[in-house]
Amino acid sequence: MSRTVFTLLLGLMVSATVTAAPSWGVEVHDRLAVPSGAPTKAVAITLDACGGAFDASLIETLIDLRVPATIFVTKKWLDRNPAGTAMLLAHPDLFELEDHGTSHVPAVIGTGRRVYGIAAEPDAAHLEEEVSGAAQAIRSLTGRAPVFFRGATAIYDAQSMQIIRSMGYQVAGFSVNADAGATLSEAQISARLRAVQPGDIVIAHMNKPAGSTAEAFAATLPSLLAKGYRFVTLSGGRLQPA
Repeated sequence: MSRTVFTLLLGLMVSATVTAAPSWGVEVHDRLAVPSGAPTKAVAITLDACGGAFDASLIETLIDLRVPATIFVTKKWLDRNPAGTAMLLAHPDLFELEDHGTSHVPAVIGTGRRVYGIAAEPDAAHLEEEVSGAAQAIRSLTGRAPVFFRGATAIYDAQSMQIIRSMGYQVAGFSVNADAGATLSEAQISARLRAVQPGDIVIAHMNKPAGSTAEAFAATLPSLLAKGYRFVTLSGGRLQPA
């Protein structure tokens, strides 16, 4: 199958623009659907909690500024960070927990495939377990079932996209990669945040406190708020292709 035919077929399966990642994978790019001429400058902040630790400074900044965010958590992260989980659950008006997988395995199927060095799922059954395990953990903590899924590495293949959608989840893309996995400097992250536009969906990470994400958000969010930007969770808007 040619790349062109593959892309057309995948476009019929997902309501999102896709960008080639590996030759067999795609990265989903979405924005919020903001009506033309609307006075509200809506932006969605999404934070991934893959594994590792808890960036309390980042979450404290959002609480202090009353900035909501959609948090994509793995079950692995929830199990390792009870204090961080408790802080998120204490502010249901600000933080919405969504599905980032059970063990942070890429939503790609195929023995021998790797995404950024992480092994893919061996088969469809393992992918379904990756999605459902985190969903069950979120439901038990919050009383609500997640509706969005973002796979580890945010790379997908056609089969995995179809399975995720058949399970009732919407794949959550993004339009601004703020911290590149919490690897960028404070200045680089701040520059990306200052460049956001109404309707952008920002991805950053809250599981790497040694990075510069917290400092950049603390330095930049006040100026965005002063410019009239309003921050929303993904459930507060509709996603559309970026």
